[in-house]
Order: sequence, then C-alpha cells, then structure tokens
Amino acid sequence: MTAHQRNFPTPIDPVKLDRLAEVAVKIGLQLQPGQDLLLTAPTVALPLVRKIAEHAYKAGAGLVTPIFSDEAITLSRYRFGQDHSFDRAASWLYDGMSKAFAANTARLAIVGDDPMLLSGQDPAKVARASKANSIAYKPALEKIVTFDINWNIIAYPSPSWAKQVFPEDEEDVAVAKLADAIFAASRVDNNDAVAAWEKHNAALRSRTEWLNGQRFSALHYTGPGTDLTIGLADGHEWEGGASTAKNGITCNANIPTEEVFTTPHARRVDGHVISSKPLSYQGSLIDNIAVRFEGGRIVEAKASRGEEVLNKVLDTDEGARRLGEVALVPHSSPISKSGLLFFNTLFDENAACHIALGQCYSKCFIDGTKLSPEQIAAQGGNKSLIHIDWMIGSDQIDIDGVHADGRRVPVFRKGEWA
Repeated sequence: MTAHQRNFPTPIDPVKLDRLAEVAVKIGLQLQPGQDLLLTAPTVALPLVRKIAEHAYKAGAGLVTPIFSDEAITLSRYRFGQDHSFDRAASWLYDGMSKAFAANTARLAIVGDDPMLLSGQDPAKVARASKANSIAYKPALEKIVTFDINWNIIAYPSPSWAKQVFPEDEEDVAVAKLADAIFAASRVDNNDAVAAWEKHNAALRSRTEWLNGQRFSALHYTGPGTDLTIGLADGHEWEGGASTAKNGITCNANIPTEEVFTTPHARRVDGHVISSKPLSYQGSLIDNIAVRFEGGRIVEAKASRGEEVLNKVLDTDEGARRLGEVALVPHSSPISKSGLLFFNTLFDENAACHIALGQCYSKCFIDGTKLSPEQIAAQGGNKSLIHIDWMIGSDQIDIDGVHADGRRVPVFRKGEWA
C-alpha cells in the first residue's frame, strides 16, 4: 500500500515521532542525569522539540534550552536587511553556546528547513552571511568537531522540505512520505528502536575494527570519471556509529548513520573524482561536481549546475580546497535503497561513499583527544571554517586499501564491502 492509498488522520505518526525523540535522548545523546541540553530547531519542529524535552527531563536533564529558527524571518533578512548586516552574525549567541559546551551542556540539532529556501536570494549575500556565521560560530563549533561533548543531529519532516522531496504530491501526503522515510532511516519504525540501534552500532563497530587493524596508508578509488588516491592521516583512526566524547559519554552524533569514516591527509590527495549525487548547499543545488586534486588541494573544479556557488565555497579559506573527512557507505544502504534525494546531507551522505571539504574531526586520530591542534595539523589533519560532505560512491566504484609497502587489499567492489 502506497502513501497515496493510506488514510492519514495526521501526516506524522505520533508514536514514531515519540520514538525518534526517545532515540535522540537515549542513543543520540545518551543524556546524563543533571546534564543540561541546548537544542536548536526550526519552529515547525515544535512537536518533536516538546517530545525531546519530555524524554530529556525523564532522563534527569538539568535544563533544556531550545533556540528556534524560522523560514519567514530568515527570508525577511534577505529581502529587507541592510547590506552591511550580511557581514555580521550573532557572535554573542555563539559565545554563549561555547560557554555552555565548556560547562558540559549537550548539543542537539533538529534539521528540517526548506533546503532550497535561499535559492531565489542573492548568492553573494548568502555567501557573505554564511562566512560571517562560520566565523562567529567557530568557538562553539570547535568544541563539537573536537568532540568535547556529546552531541546529536536528527530531522523533522517540515512541509517545505517534504514538497522539495515529493513535489508532485499534496502537502499532507508529501509530509507523510517524508516522515515515513525519516522514521525508517532513523530505525524508529520498529517497536524497539533502542535495541535496533545497539545492533546497528555493533555492525558498524566491526567495520571500523577491521579497517583500524589494516592500517592502510591510502585508499584508491576507481570508476567512471574517477581515479583518486586519498592518503590517510598519520595515526588516523576509523570511527562509525557510537563514539565516546571527551566528557566520557558515548553518543551517536548523526541519526541516521550508515558510514564509517576517518581523517584523510590534507596534503596527500591526488587524482580526479566526480560526484554521484547532487549536493544541496544553502539553497543551491550543485550537480555533477568534477574536481582534480594535486598535493591534497583542489586545483580544478567544475559543476554542470551551481559552479559559481561551488567556487565561492572553495574560496572560503585555505582549508576549503582540502579534505577533512573520507567516509565509506555501501551502495545497498537503506537510504540508497529508498531511491530518494533528500536534499539534506544528514541523509544523502548515508546513501553513498563520500568525502568532505574542510575541517577534520580530531576524534579520528589515535588518542585524538590528547592531541593539540598543531599535532593534528602535523599528522595531516585539515583546518577550515567549513565542513561540507558530497557523495562520490555508486555501484560502479571500486576501492582498494593501499599499505605503506604498496600492498593492495580490496575494500569495496561495485559499491559494496569486499
């Protein structure tokens, strides 16, 4: 029976929504008694925010503080805001968030805004506002990318997002379809979602243990339009599923997640690669990305759509043209099988192997929590204001692990674990 045929008294199943909130608190954050929670969300996600607050307080949370964004207010800025305001951001707010994280406050983000919200706005203003926001957010973001605290991202099926994914459907049907897709990908479409996540985390952990045992020096990707060698950072460590933050709390940063990932060496990437899925970035769709790396740096970049936006991203700072993450995802992942383009990296990155431009994660190093920024950089870790994932995997991509002595081990064949 399709979503068209079902009778939806409400587009979003309240039982599964409650399970998503429970999974976010118990698995995503593993929120501790007495721990505060800072939560950001679009206004439309209020029903999920309320459920999260309920489960957080049941888990013994100290204070739950929500901060909301609103699509109409965001658009008002671009339509009526003074030009000089696009070079500013609410640094006072991010300073407060940084202080909260320093005091061991957990972080939860709910995504759900229209991914193409800014598509009709001046791309120069969008780029300026994004850069100003990145600079202001840096003190808080550093505590996330260095995994100082337990944090988590989940999604809510807003009407504007649903209509992007299912443009041919009536709004209620589109919301119901997107809700079903989110619930399935987030593993809350069964009665014991917490147990399902524990099983999934164990499967991802077995992959990371194998990769960490191999100690590859590089990965070599081959396929249509792709011949790319990604050197791996010295002392890199593969992660996937649940990870333990510096505060000692084990959490799942992304729900959903199908990836295992690590840190590439920022100066040891060579060759060319094309994207296998479009990248939705700040209201623009960037499609058919084709780049060439030399010595770790992108020296040539093209796209059939959104090329101007791509080049603005690459010019953000010195680290924006280098890689901060490499991730392996089988083509048979549930999100890939859905056949949907979510226009949202949280989901789309879990449909295919991907790489990320920009900032690396310090947790993807052996004893990464003890390394200084200078040590991370010396071992090949990249530094940037951005971290943008885009997909390069498909059922036609082969990946070999390359040892320091040149020995090669099949890792992926035709998009699946070898």
